[in-house]
Amino acid sequence: MPGKKRAAGPKLKTHKGAARRFKFTGTGKIMRAKGMKSHLRRRKAPRVKRQFDRMLVVDKTNERGIKQMMPYGE
Repeated sequence: MPGKKRAAGPKLKTHKGAARRFKFTGTGKIMRAKGMKSHLRRRKAPRVKRQFDRMLVVDKTNERGIKQMMPYGE
């Protein structure tokens, strides 16, 4: 029948904690922020505090789990 559409599978939910922690780049890399940046900042050197602003690429061993938590991330 021409008017009938086949039902799609259920929608997958995004893990909200992962969505706040990780970002996908345009090329598909997963980026993360550094830890240890919110507490006891007065004793850290200015150079170290500037390095906290950078995002890092997630290790390949963790990519699969993050992609499962964020199915629509890419």
